[in-house]
Amino acid sequence: MNRQRWIAGALCVVLAAVVGFSFWQDRTAPKAYTATWWDVFDTVTVVTGYASSEEEWQQQADALHADLLHYHQLFDIYNTYDGMTNMATVNARAGQETLTVDEDLFALLQFGKEAYTLTDGACNIAAGTVLSLWHDARTAAEAATSETALTADILPTEEALQKAARYTDINDLVLEENTRTVHFADPDLQLDVGGIAKGWSVEQAAQKAEERGLTSAILNVGGNVRAIGKKPDGSPWTAGVQDPDGDGNLAEVQLQPGQSLVVSGDYQRYFTVDGIRYHHLIDLQTLQPARYCRSVAILCRDSGIGDALSTGLFCLPQEQGETVLAKVDGADALWVLDGDVLSSSPAWPQ
Repeated sequence: MNRQRWIAGALCVVLAAVVGFSFWQDRTAPKAYTATWWDVFDTVTVVTGYASSEEEWQQQADALHADLLHYHQLFDIYNTYDGMTNMATVNARAGQETLTVDEDLFALLQFGKEAYTLTDGACNIAAGTVLSLWHDARTAAEAATSETALTADILPTEEALQKAARYTDINDLVLEENTRTVHFADPDLQLDVGGIAKGWSVEQAAQKAEERGLTSAILNVGGNVRAIGKKPDGSPWTAGVQDPDGDGNLAEVQLQPGQSLVVSGDYQRYFTVDGIRYHHLIDLQTLQPARYCRSVAILCRDSGIGDALSTGLFCLPQEQGETVLAKVDGADALWVLDGDVLSSSPAWPQ
């Protein structure tokens, strides 16, 4: 009887241990969480990830949001912020004086020069005078009522565009690394970092989040997608290439840890005049919105490079874009042409 009681007692202990372990495992297993923000880079940001508790997730999400918000303010060309020398400050003052700037701002400007060379000048942060004319036209179009038919009067004139193009020489952006200073050799130079800032910021913010211990997440900042690790079950994060004329995806890819998918397209910021779409991606050879394709998706290991490439390749004929793409190891592209025709680089995932 005593032996039977001992066995029964032992079984109860084992059963309790198994149940207790299962309960502990369920409580400590990573859970999925999502954060959504509307206040960075004038777009919607959605971050989905896993953490062991809501408290841990909230700490990670708050830190990530703070980083992205800092970059948003630092690279803003339209607004200034107290206690910060940002892009708006640089545009206002660097033509008249030499400015010492934040390490992150200086690094972005250095990257902007690299992006110009990488993309054969198609991604040019020194083209602010031209891009501002198109920005003003979009702003005016957005301000018009829905009942108002837009006319060609809202478009920048060829004369104004040609005049603005005189002040877009990247060599007039003078950077001194030893002193971390910025100066415009041409006082009429204006910078627009919209083609690189979001991707560069996503990459930096993701790396900082990884350093803080975030091991499984996917960031989507207005089409700039960056994977952190994999899902807890070992499966990869996935991202899609949107149909320019619909809500669905034309293609989906599995992202390896640290990999990014960046898409530039004519369906994001545009207005229409006489049935013609005028979007925000400007071909600096024609000074008009680029017409080579509907969108370009870049798959690579760095979201900043992906942003520069997606901007540049959208504004280049595909053949020239393929030559540019070949400069970056491990980078692949998918072009969406008229009629949802897809054309990809050889190693694009099938």
